[in-house]
Amino acid sequence: MPEIQLGAHTFRNQGVEVARFHMHDWLILFLLVVIDIVLNVIEPFHRFVGSDMMTDLRYPLKDNTIPFWAVPIIAIILPLLVILVFYFIRKDVYDVHQAILGLLYSVLITSVLTDAIKDAVGRPRPDFFWRCFPDGKGVFDTVTSNVKCTGIKSVIKEGHKSFPSGHSSWSFAGLGFLAWYLSGKIKAFDQRGHVAKLCLVFLPLLAAALVAVSRVDDYWHHWQDVFAGGLLGLTVASICYLQFFPPPYDIDGRMPHVHLQRLAEQHSGTQSTANNPGCLTIRQPEVDSVYAQPQHGIAVSGLCARETGPIFDDDVENGRWRH
Repeated sequence: MPEIQLGAHTFRNQGVEVARFHMHDWLILFLLVVIDIVLNVIEPFHRFVGSDMMTDLRYPLKDNTIPFWAVPIIAIILPLLVILVFYFIRKDVYDVHQAILGLLYSVLITSVLTDAIKDAVGRPRPDFFWRCFPDGKGVFDTVTSNVKCTGIKSVIKEGHKSFPSGHSSWSFAGLGFLAWYLSGKIKAFDQRGHVAKLCLVFLPLLAAALVAVSRVDDYWHHWQDVFAGGLLGLTVASICYLQFFPPPYDIDGRMPHVHLQRLAEQHSGTQSTANNPGCLTIRQPEVDSVYAQPQHGIAVSGLCARETGPIFDDDVENGRWRH
């Protein structure tokens, strides 16, 4: 059987093919960017804010500890650098492409959901009073007692976007995806009890949590906004990761689904059963279970069983498929 080299799948020889196969996925990403831009342009719902509601909305108006421009760096650039490090180590274009695609989908889907909910809910921020009345003099409708803001329009608009927290959702989407990715690459759940691996997996989640906490400290969000944003981002990140990769505890958890399929196709092609149509193909765990339970009367001698083994075993991990 010819050897299958994992290191052969690089940008140079297969990058264009992989990108072309996922062209529609990249187009959808562009569409998500356009939708998110529109959601940030439109005016959010202006929820009723009466004079008696200002008690919880009079927190001081502060600058952001983590500015808006830093969020894409934390949620996208940082995970991207880690993904590229693994690419230069393993030279696997399938892995790096699926990881980048999954990361971008995690962040952009989360962003669209976050901004859509922000616009629909229109919850005022904890510092809404000072956004609405920068001079400190509240003005309210004499009939409804609703606020009649005198501040800058753009500042007031931003004051109606408290729920959920965008910083939190973006951070947990990008760094949550990174945590999943690391857990698969370092085999954090290989049942060998290496707790140090879990510390490495939890590190991105800690960074995301600190970003979320800063939003409460800056009085830009209520704690419910931060909790909902973090939960939203982590949920989307988990779904997107499992769309492209097996669960980290899987025996083949290091490699994306598409690469596992290609390896399986190449492996089955080199061991075609065309001359033995009655043969049965069995993976290694199935063969072990058959030999381990002879009392059930199961035999493999008459089945022409062929052992394939797990696609990502130690031999493949070391660089080549041995047979």
